[in-house]
Amino acid sequence: MPKSSLACEITRWSERKETPIKDIVAVEEPLQVVVDGRPLAVLMRTPGDDEILVMGFLLTEGIIETISQVRSIDLEARDNHVMVFLSDDHECDWERLTRHLFSASSCGLCGKATVDAILQSHPPIGQKPEFDPVVIQSAPDTMRGAQSNFDSTGGIHASGIFSHDGKLLILREDIGRHNALDKVIGEGLIKGIDFTQCFLLVSGRISFELMQKAIAARLPLVAGISAPSSLAVSFAKTSNQTLIGFLRPPHMNYYT
Repeated sequence: MPKSSLACEITRWSERKETPIKDIVAVEEPLQVVVDGRPLAVLMRTPGDDEILVMGFLLTEGIIETISQVRSIDLEARDNHVMVFLSDDHECDWERLTRHLFSASSCGLCGKATVDAILQSHPPIGQKPEFDPVVIQSAPDTMRGAQSNFDSTGGIHASGIFSHDGKLLILREDIGRHNALDKVIGEGLIKGIDFTQCFLLVSGRISFELMQKAIAARLPLVAGISAPSSLAVSFAKTSNQTLIGFLRPPHMNYYT
């Protein structure tokens, strides 16, 4: 099983003294995604959960809309490669997709489509369920208690999918915040979870890219422990998603 963290020898400097100790760091490795024989993207990710990562990536990047459009996924052909085979009756717009996207662990995908193009593929949320603020404020402690990799490394992001009543349905961690989100979306897609009745919590800031991925999954509410970006706020208004930042009980900020 791939390791998500590794021990390394370091020197700690404290109170004018140097001390050799062991530290635990999160693993970051490339994953080449090949779809029907075409190299599509390189994802810098924490190994493990590669199948659900790729399933989420395929959905949030508009390559598929349903799980039935994937015929098979091969994780064994080559190290750090995943071979995706789409259903025979599913056609892709390869001119748009084969941009050899490179996903960096800190900044996410580059060369994104315009907001208008995204909303053309993923229309704004219609009628939304009402979420109890008390339920939302219970989510950070629940998610933090499940972040085992963060406990050991202190340097890994998390995304959590919560039910309407605040139950943690899926929690995944990754060196990249966008990968953590793709992982929970991919797992939810495989399990058949109705995202329209759920809310998303992310462990850091909320970027435009995370909002774009959330709308692709039809998540009506996105909350983050930290701040949203200006484009994330603007996008949430256009997509009719509820956006909450600085979710730090007893406070939180509704941006939309």
